[in-house]
Amino acid sequence: MDPFERYRDVVDDFEAFLAACERPLPMAVRVNTLKATVDRVERAFDEAGIGYERVGWHPHLLRLETDRPGATWPGIHGWTHGQEEVSAIPATVLAPEPGERVLDACAAPGSKTTQLAAVMEDEGTLVANDNNLGRLSALRFNCERLGVTNVAVTQQDARNFSLKPFAEEGEYEGPRFDRVLVDAPCSCEGTIRKNPDALDDWNEDHLNAIVGVQKGILTRAVQLTREGGTVVYSTCTFAPEENETVVDHVLSAEDCRLVDYDLSLEHDDGLTAWRDDEFDPSVSKAKRVYPHQNDTGGFFTAKLEVGA
Repeated sequence: MDPFERYRDVVDDFEAFLAACERPLPMAVRVNTLKATVDRVERAFDEAGIGYERVGWHPHLLRLETDRPGATWPGIHGWTHGQEEVSAIPATVLAPEPGERVLDACAAPGSKTTQLAAVMEDEGTLVANDNNLGRLSALRFNCERLGVTNVAVTQQDARNFSLKPFAEEGEYEGPRFDRVLVDAPCSCEGTIRKNPDALDDWNEDHLNAIVGVQKGILTRAVQLTREGGTVVYSTCTFAPEENETVVDHVLSAEDCRLVDYDLSLEHDDGLTAWRDDEFDPSVSKAKRVYPHQNDTGGFFTAKLEVGA
């Protein structure tokens, strides 16, 4: 757990934080509202004798008393999708409307893509992009299993994502997405409860290399979003280099601003300083979720408005 010592002065009740990181993660599923209702899923779990409880902050999340949610009747039929609780935050914050144009810039294997589709009621255009061809097969499978039909799958480096596939001849290829989700590739520190080996290869050189990729993806996301549109940036890591530093960089380089949002989970505000760096004060509007606060994984989420 040595990498986490960096956060001793950042995390309240640091010992509780460390203890939570060593406990197994509760199993959770998201009810897929394209195929079923929460009540219908709960009846199926009752009939199968599988214990569950509703998650208070999100109406479509359930914690299950099984370690094989995919082997349950609702799982097999696409009524539910195994998804960590905090993984549901970004799509909830992005809150796309049916009929909008939405980009999931780093989409595979599809938990957030399929959640976005459900929020959009499978209406509009949802572009699910990833640069990893192998992971895209899992994305397609999940979309098919969960009944998603409004998705277009692309394979591009999100730092250079092009609108050409979606522009008619002679059409202006400027910003055109209403909303963009950037659930960025990261060092995955916040997944330690489900991936105990997440820190095995951790080092600051690797972390700093990822930061350049994250800055590039978020910068491109802002450029691809229409004026007044929304971009959500998220990671499953605690590292300020990958979180506040990235957001602060894009705030200074692009025409956007951070906006506040409601989150019913217990959380901390974004940091306004880290080591020798000071960030734009508005970075405090981002939110950090730590494992000991809600018995979940760790997560960071920031919401930006474009053309402020």
